Amino acid sequence: MTAETPRRLRADAARNSEKILRAAREIYAESGPDASLEEIARRAGVGIATLYRRFPNKEQLVRAALDQKITEEMSPAISRALEDSDPLRGLATLWEASVSFAAHERGMLGAVRHSGSLASDLSAPFYEALIVVTRRAQIAGHVRADLVPDDLHRITVMLLSVLHTVLPDSDGWKRYITLMLDGLAPARPTVLPSPEPLWQSPTRGSRSA
Repeated sequence: MTAETPRRLRADAARNSEKILRAAREIYAESGPDASLEEIARRAGVGIATLYRRFPNKEQLVRAALDQKITEEMSPAISRALEDSDPLRGLATLWEASVSFAAHERGMLGAVRHSGSLASDLSAPFYEALIVVTRRAQIAGHVRADLVPDDLHRITVMLLSVLHTVLPDSDGWKRYITLMLDGLAPARPTVLPSPEPLWQSPTRGSRSA
């Protein structure tokens, strides 16, 4: 076997992995977390055996797909926030990127939960950046000094929970990031984005009185 053959095989394997990950992201976005691996293999144009060689189980596939998505969309936002000379704008960049990501990747995140995989390590760079940018804002006197890292985690969870109350394709959640930033920096009020009517996900249902 020539040296060219192993290189070609490695290139083929890399292309197959890329096709599988792209197909997984598309299908989870369209069909939600219950999409089958067979369906993903068909969309990618590979056999199920090829999929299993690259990703032996669903947990590994969804984690790899989520990692790819985070690298493409969250990592640039983290870099922009860390490089921004305005720490409050950096905070807005981080929270907007996080909530927007969750809004557009509900199917993928659902697949991660359904597979039993833990994505906390994938979110570590986001929280590390959030702590750094918040500290800069505190030093600049723009954010209250008694805010601690645990507060940042809880605030992020609170902002993500707003997604359950706005229309799926809406950006109404931006209003609450503005409110949160003004709450942390009360001396710098900002004009709020327009409100929208309260929306409840049909999957949550409603309780009778």
